[in-house]
Amino acid sequence: MILGAHVSTAGGVQNSPGNGLELDCQSIQIFTRNQRQWKAKPLTDSEVEGFRQELKRSGIQATAAHASYLLNLGSPEPAVLARSREAFSQELERCRRLGLDYLVVHPGAHLGSGESAGLRAVAGSLNRTLEQNRDAHTRILLETTAGQGSHLGYRFEHLAEILSLVQESERVGVCVDTCHIFAAGYDLRDGAGYRRTLDELDRVLGLSRVKAFHLNDSKRELGSRVDRHEHIGEGCIGAEGFRLLVKDRRFAQTPMILETPGGETHYEKNLNRLRELHG
Repeated sequence: MILGAHVSTAGGVQNSPGNGLELDCQSIQIFTRNQRQWKAKPLTDSEVEGFRQELKRSGIQATAAHASYLLNLGSPEPAVLARSREAFSQELERCRRLGLDYLVVHPGAHLGSGESAGLRAVAGSLNRTLEQNRDAHTRILLETTAGQGSHLGYRFEHLAEILSLVQESERVGVCVDTCHIFAAGYDLRDGAGYRRTLDELDRVLGLSRVKAFHLNDSKRELGSRVDRHEHIGEGCIGAEGFRLLVKDRRFAQTPMILETPGGETHYEKNLNRLRELHG
């Protein structure tokens, strides 16, 4: 089990591997920039070198960055789409410099243009970004969503359609967020629901596409289409769903990253709970 959490970069990105090490993480996710501002301060050579050195020292096995929440790679508004694409390309370049394994991104929202148009726009954004970043070995991961508003990615079929339109689809994978798929209507609460959901994921996308998980319980009920994270075992999914996932040998080498409420203040409790469930 490659278990970890989204950790802070306070004081500099080079501090994040140490923050993960303190929690005994085998994987970490970070923001390489302020995720709520369009303008990003450039990474310095010393920050990059410091991060790489600290990561090597930590022994952490897998690394990911989460793209800015401002991005909308499926926007029908030309100015927003262009700005999102440029910022996303810059994020991939930051990941390349840091040597990160994955860059996780929400597909985007169609804002009334329709799902089909939105999915084509997302694929176009990915094609553009991959073309502009030929030397980036960081793999882009499309994150499953809860489907709030006009957000895309709440059905496995959405991600499959995007991938079918991406010219270099081998450079793109999927990050499954447990809260999001549950809110979207995919049950995980017991053995029967878990098997149905994983069989559907395998049929539509193929389990080999899944390169990471975000582990979050859900404050809201199955199919609510509302994205509200809860501590592991304390929400509507419950402990059994997470026990089934962490003990699933098919994902023994797949990073599983916490994004539970309260961040690092409560990560220890959630990590311990997952380790107990793993047994």
